[in-house]
Amino acid sequence: MPHEIDLHTHTVHSDGTTTPEDNALMAKRLGLSGLALTDHDTVAGWAQMRDACTHHGLVFVPGIELSTERDGRSVHLLGYWVDPDDPALVAECDRLRNERVRRAQEICAKLAGLGMPIDVGRVQQIAGDAPIGRPHIASAMIEAGYVTEIGEAFDEYLADGGPAYVPKYAVDPLRGLRLLRDAGGAVVLAHPGVSEDGGGPVTPGLLDELAAAGLAGVETDHPAHEPDVVERWRALADTHALVTTGASDFHGERKDLRLGERTTSATTLEALRAAVNNEMHSKVSVSPTAR
Repeated sequence: MPHEIDLHTHTVHSDGTTTPEDNALMAKRLGLSGLALTDHDTVAGWAQMRDACTHHGLVFVPGIELSTERDGRSVHLLGYWVDPDDPALVAECDRLRNERVRRAQEICAKLAGLGMPIDVGRVQQIAGDAPIGRPHIASAMIEAGYVTEIGEAFDEYLADGGPAYVPKYAVDPLRGLRLLRDAGGAVVLAHPGVSEDGGGPVTPGLLDELAAAGLAGVETDHPAHEPDVVERWRALADTHALVTTGASDFHGERKDLRLGERTTSATTLEALRAAVNNEMHSKVSVSPTAR
């Protein structure tokens, strides 16, 4: 598998169960040439992943998966090569983290009302330094003996509309796209044929809006996309001349996805990189004060 990169992986810094070092070692053993780290709403693992990739001779692609929402649909945006110190992006990630804590507290209160008390402090311990997510609450539920697996926790209690569900704060996809682009990133629409929160897949109409606002690509090759879904989204991406990518969306033991299960070629990666360079060149060209 020469010159192939997995452009969508998670670690313990968000809702994965592996470390950046674990992911890099797996990528090396699989014969990948590079790896992206795209934890949810955080860049906390970048330094570790960069060092691990350097150690194993891998290309490191710094990224982030930003949570957005439109009409009850969860829309995830992958931003590559963003400036980790961009003030607006840092502020939004901090807000998302704080909102996750609030949401976790409310979910735990609902679970207590259902006769399943969960200590929020224990959920925070399970999450560690990562932003708290429902998978961490599900893990606490397993630990307490209320359910036997994460899927059961979601199906019975935590999924959208479930008895312990609490809506989350999220920005609109267009605002999320602007945040990532303004931070210097190439933005890719993640797994558009998959709805993680039960709201249905991303609509072609939303793709039209995002493409007009500067979307660089679409993650068409995802393990949860059936072949007909892949072809449909490739065709939609082609109508806007968008780059199409593939990635595993690896989460360690938390999801049945294998690192390297889907990949992106080095040529496609360069096309994404060119999208960033072209955007920066355009900004410089139109600015009379740029030097």
